[in-house]
Amino acid sequence: MKNYIIHRMLMMIPLMLLISFIAFLLLNLVPSNPAEVALRVGNIVPTDEAIALMQQELGLDKPFLIRYFHWLWQILHLDFGRSFIFRTPVLTEILNALPATLYLAAATFILSLVISFSIAFLCVLTRNTWVDKVIRCITFTLMALPNYWLGLLLIWVFAVYFDLFPVSGMLSFNSVLLPAITLSFVYIGTYLRLMRGAMLNQLQQPYVFYARARGLPESRIILKHVLPNALHTTLVSIGLSIPSLIAGTVVIENIFAWPGIGRLCVAAILGRDYPMIQAYILLIALLFLVFNFLIDLLQLKLNPSLRRH
Repeated sequence: MKNYIIHRMLMMIPLMLLISFIAFLLLNLVPSNPAEVALRVGNIVPTDEAIALMQQELGLDKPFLIRYFHWLWQILHLDFGRSFIFRTPVLTEILNALPATLYLAAATFILSLVISFSIAFLCVLTRNTWVDKVIRCITFTLMALPNYWLGLLLIWVFAVYFDLFPVSGMLSFNSVLLPAITLSFVYIGTYLRLMRGAMLNQLQQPYVFYARARGLPESRIILKHVLPNALHTTLVSIGLSIPSLIAGTVVIENIFAWPGIGRLCVAAILGRDYPMIQAYILLIALLFLVFNFLIDLLQLKLNPSLRRH
């Protein structure tokens, strides 16, 4: 297992290098001149002399590979450059915005798990009845709704009309409820489908028949035996959804004016803040790789038979 962990950690290095190269290459292929963009964002007239000086400051007068390796060396020292928009270090802006995004993602994840597991339990308990079919139909219909439209609808109903929640911003605990509910609808449907399928599969296992033969209630069999075993098979999919959940906050953060990295990313794209965009790409890629690695380790811990392969 120790060799496997070392191997997986070493495999992350070339993947991150490849992603960093692609991120650097793509933003160097854009038609606009980063030096001119930096000047215009700073309200400086982009004269030929000013552009030449800015190109020299940003290192754009050097060959591509030299610039890439210089940028990569800075990244390894946690220097992502300075934001064109905010005129501050990119890392500072990301670290300031990241807690808000993690807070929203954690609230969404917990809410999605609680609701989807509860609905999955009810669906399995009433499987193949009209209750099961109606619940799944409603859930998957809500899952298909665009989250930006659903977010605007929730704002209008619960924040504007009933005045129960703040319209935008991160002012109090109530502020996170509407964006978390909006974002959770997609994941509730996904988790419900995974959990229901896994639990129905577990119901066909011999230990369930033995439990029924002992006279245990169906609800207790599902909660005590079926649900824990079903979690093992859905663990990977649920765990891998966390990075996509964090990355998926972009739209919701902008609708609810949530001060997270998603909103920061949109501002960077609209303002052509290339250092910020590159840092965001690397952050999301790193999250996917790290969570993938952690989920694999958790699988090995829960399923000892995998350690022999």
